Amino acid sequence: MTTPQFHLRERLPLLTEAPEEAYLRADEVIDYSNAAIARLVGDLRVASAGETDFVRRAFEFVRDSVPHSWDAQEPSVTCNASDVLKQRTGICYAKSHLLAALLRGGGVPAGFAYQKLRRLPFEMPETDYCIHAMNTVFLSETGKWQRVDARGNREGVKVPFSPGHDCLAFPLAPEPGEVDYRDNLAAPHPLIVGTLRSNRNALDMYKRGLLEDLPLSW
Repeated sequence: MTTPQFHLRERLPLLTEAPEEAYLRADEVIDYSNAAIARLVGDLRVASAGETDFVRRAFEFVRDSVPHSWDAQEPSVTCNASDVLKQRTGICYAKSHLLAALLRGGGVPAGFAYQKLRRLPFEMPETDYCIHAMNTVFLSETGKWQRVDARGNREGVKVPFSPGHDCLAFPLAPEPGEVDYRDNLAAPHPLIVGTLRSNRNALDMYKRGLLEDLPLSW
């Protein structure tokens, strides 16, 4: 099957098929009832001037205060939102779990979106492509869903929060074979969770253990 190609400005709307309550749900991975997450949500809420400011603060916390495992060269693998917060590390898959927990804990609907990206040579990967994870969030101010990517800033990647607009670390040009998946998932994809659960070293996982594809919509 040939992968369809399109530029970001031509991107089709997200497919949001689950009911709204599904994007507020807690589970084993998005465990926002955890005491540390609940405290952080409370602190962010108190400091915020309304919902949009709360979303910005939660996004910036995960983006800036939880280093990406590869950037930090940290081998620990985290998955559950509470573990990501406790250990302050995670790859994009895990960081998306924490941001969803913070947003949902604050009463803001949040989901998950994915991209298929060409690997960067300096990462020394053993695969040509990988799946990249981010979040979706519904803002009452704009009345629509948008994507937000709290992967973490680094050289060549600067992602400010912008209400009403996708905040992407890797806007697709796209390169041949890259995909912006359209699905707005209410839970992390099980293959994403399985990847984190089955690996013990985040650096090895990042080089050779990341997913290369997902059975999602284009």
